Amino acid sequence: MVRPISGKDVCVRAAMLCLALWTSAACHAGEVEVLHYWTSGGEAKSLGELKGMMTNRGHSWKDFAVTGGGGQNAMSVLKQRVLSGAAPAAALIKGPTIQEWAELNVLTNLDAMAEFEKWDALLPKVIADQMKHQGHYVAVPVNVHRVNWLWANSAVLRKAGVTSLPRTYDEFFAAADKIKAAGFIAVAHGGQDWQDFTVFESVVLGVGGAAFYNNALVQLDKRSLASDTMRQSLEVFRRLKSYVDDKASGRDWNVATDMVIKGKAGFQFMGDWAKGEFLAAGQRPGVDFSCSAAPGTDTAYTFNVDSFAMFQLKPWEAQKAQGYLAYLLMGQDFQEKFNLRKGSIPARLHMDMEKFDACAKASSKDFVAASKAGTLVPSIAHGMAVSTAAQTALRAVVSDFWNSDKTTVGDAMSKLVLAASTKPR
Repeated sequence: MVRPISGKDVCVRAAMLCLALWTSAACHAGEVEVLHYWTSGGEAKSLGELKGMMTNRGHSWKDFAVTGGGGQNAMSVLKQRVLSGAAPAAALIKGPTIQEWAELNVLTNLDAMAEFEKWDALLPKVIADQMKHQGHYVAVPVNVHRVNWLWANSAVLRKAGVTSLPRTYDEFFAAADKIKAAGFIAVAHGGQDWQDFTVFESVVLGVGGAAFYNNALVQLDKRSLASDTMRQSLEVFRRLKSYVDDKASGRDWNVATDMVIKGKAGFQFMGDWAKGEFLAAGQRPGVDFSCSAAPGTDTAYTFNVDSFAMFQLKPWEAQKAQGYLAYLLMGQDFQEKFNLRKGSIPARLHMDMEKFDACAKASSKDFVAASKAGTLVPSIAHGMAVSTAAQTALRAVVSDFWNSDKTTVGDAMSKLVLAASTKPR
């Protein structure tokens, strides 16, 4: 349970004091340790922006990077650190996991900073609510990622005779066949459970629509999980595997993206952090690569919000640095620079998108439209919708189905229903 604001909530109050007196050397002496799993090219450059801003104000940055597992490895290390009484100042945590940590009473209250900077007016309610526990801010969002993207190498598509981006799965499979016939890998994929589910949830959204997606994967409705629509989704998902190369097992997502960048593969289903890899490689959207909504999902938006939860700290200097970090994370300067490199869009509203590329502008426009239309849905693969236990169970079922041809569509449906029945949401 997050404690209410009191005189003991000194970290944000110290930060506010430092904002007013930032030229004072006394406000420049803290160290901030940040746990994250941003280690790929585009991600590392994005984080470099934050490091630079902190050090420019005199604070020292202690990097705590944990690679692999799509963040799972980082969470395991974080648990060990917190249990041993050595929590970092901030950790990359998102979705319902924020609430799980807050229930342990290890996160600090950021309401003073949030009120001072008017965060409620600067964030969409759906995002602000995820940053709060029992109405109190405990985390800071830095971006909004669209998960249901399909990336393509423009040159590969031209060589294969694919003249337009697929809007349906019939069109997609026709394009994939042409790409295979031209000697390329049709779909670049990394055989890890979170990547399997990233593709799967886009397929479910494309086949069933936003309402079905919400019923089946967010509400874990048993009838939806056992429906003909889920059967069709699993059949499309299995068919996709025939377009993936046989070396995909264990491959990291950015390695798969590099296959598209270098013209070895035509398509990749992945969130828009992949765009950061294209940009880091000097490629241009609309010229060297293209972005489009995954087949059947152009009117929907699967979101993934990166955020930093702030842990309770005792040293005064560490609290000051932590408070300044929270201030920077929500600032216009950082949100613009960070998201220009990361491939995402700012979580902060009313930002000027002029410097952003066509993919980001489309993402921003579609985010607002989907929010108004009720087709804005959270990503299950990326921890935005269900508990860690439910997410783990669902990932296991989908990954088993992807990797084992002996597992039938009927078997997978039964296992999904079982996962929904036995795992807490």
